[in-house]
Amino acid sequence: MNALIIDHLSRTLMLVLYLSAPPLVVATAVGLIVGLLQAVTQIQDQTLPQALKLVAILVVVVALGPLLSGSLVQDMSVILDQIALNDVR
Repeated sequence: MNALIIDHLSRTLMLVLYLSAPPLVVATAVGLIVGLLQAVTQIQDQTLPQALKLVAILVVVVALGPLLSGSLVQDMSVILDQIALNDVR
């Protein structure tokens, strides 16, 4: 039973890493580009990078939402089915 829990936990952590990677990569890229543009143009606005990152992350989540949620639903279905089969009272 403990091996099953550890297996589910490791798969879930890998799924969290997989699901959070695209927004993190886009936010990092947008932050670097905006920071570079701010340094070149000497614009010192603090809200500009945050607003652009928020919009970029929203676009990524909307665009990749069906793909990412499909893997989440599939993994949760497998986990819940295995929990139901191994129900020990």
